[in-house]
Amino acid sequence: MSDEISFAEFEKVDIRVGTIVEVEPFPEARKPAFKLKIDFGPEIGVKKSSAQITVHYTPETLLGRQVLGVVNFPPRQIGPVRSEVLTLGFEDENGAIVLAAVEQGVPNGKKMM
Repeated sequence: MSDEISFAEFEKVDIRVGTIVEVEPFPEARKPAFKLKIDFGPEIGVKKSSAQITVHYTPETLLGRQVLGVVNFPPRQIGPVRSEVLTLGFEDENGAIVLAAVEQGVPNGKKMM
């Protein structure tokens, strides 16, 4: 378990829901990954992300899927891709990433409460 934080510290992490609108292979990545474009609604817009999620997902299964992302981290350069959001997921028993998602559809850009 990580160190305990206050609720005020947690509130600083801006986690929003968005819909994947574009998926491309990312062959330049060190580990297999996809380049994603995620629509976080009119306030935030479409943001780019790199995600190592190729074990459980294909471009076809990702397109149109709602995901959770941290939208207020600074952009990170990953090879030739500037990742603007951190797409959230969990490791399965083999270390492959399973995406965190909402159970029912919600409007893009809604903040996790």
